[in-house]
Amino acid sequence: MQVSRGRSRVGLRPLVGAALSCTLGAVFLAGCAQGAGSDPNALVVYSGQHVQTTEALVAAFERATGINVSLRSDDEDVLADQIVTEGSRSPADVFYTENSPPLQYLASKGLLAPVEPSTLANTPTRFNSPDGEWVGVSARVSVMVYNTNLLKPDQLPTSAMQLADPEWSGRIAIAGSETDFQPLVTSIAHTHGRDAALRWLEGVKANAASHAYPDNETVTDRVNRGQVALGLINQYYWYRERAQVGAGGTHSAIAFFAPRDVGYVMNVSGAGILKSSPHRSEAQRFLAFLTSAAGQEIIAHSDSFEYPVASGVTTAQPLTPFDQLQPNGITIAELGTGAEAIRLLQEAQLL
Repeated sequence: MQVSRGRSRVGLRPLVGAALSCTLGAVFLAGCAQGAGSDPNALVVYSGQHVQTTEALVAAFERATGINVSLRSDDEDVLADQIVTEGSRSPADVFYTENSPPLQYLASKGLLAPVEPSTLANTPTRFNSPDGEWVGVSARVSVMVYNTNLLKPDQLPTSAMQLADPEWSGRIAIAGSETDFQPLVTSIAHTHGRDAALRWLEGVKANAASHAYPDNETVTDRVNRGQVALGLINQYYWYRERAQVGAGGTHSAIAFFAPRDVGYVMNVSGAGILKSSPHRSEAQRFLAFLTSAAGQEIIAHSDSFEYPVASGVTTAQPLTPFDQLQPNGITIAELGTGAEAIRLLQEAQLL
């Protein structure tokens, strides 16, 4: 396995257009190909997923199949824009993401190939591409993280909409530039309309004030330190924080909004195959492995603290059981490409 990385933390900025990713034409494309690995026969995977988990999946796939993989890790939006810029000359065979919108973005550009039906069948239909162009691999859910010295459970809001109210001024933290934040914005706009979503963003931005951070790791850390009372994150950030600082260093907890609230959103990680891939057969085998019992068991035991969603595998980590989650019913198709959420975030000057 050959590995190249952009940032060590991946998949956390918005899609902002391929023009920002590349202005150097063929020189840029050549550089991308070199960055993805020098073995012309290797399966090239562009990954916006957690690096450690992805490397474990790739290593197991290589052992099981004898197929070499060249792994390039960066933010999922950066990689999506890069693939659009590269077009048919992209060295990427597979695109593996943390969230569904970047995959839907590539699908909307006609850049993804159909996934084999047997692989799609490994994952429940609601977690897959509406058109069979990518397959769901794992899931996570949005939660509140709160400092247990500053807030008690009965003081928590029941809806994300309440966080724009004046009573939360100076008491909340957000990471609006995270791609993880976009599905929540889409959920609000889908339920309450665009104008309501924009008002919510403006209210939340005002309430966060100096607690608007660049990433969810910082949100989780600042809440745990007591620098702010409450933050909006996906659940796995808190579990990773607790694993790092230990029970004695953990001064925070997570809580869900009311069942099916607009802020209670399930995000799906998935993988798709580029139409331009010269290694379609190997790429199909990789997606089949990700969704197989063997691949899902790696996710189930990994320190990414995500939920496996395929082949009937359940998490081995101490997460809230998957079948007890009660997220908003917004679908993969309704979450779309994230374009509307990005426009709203830009209007609110959170991007």
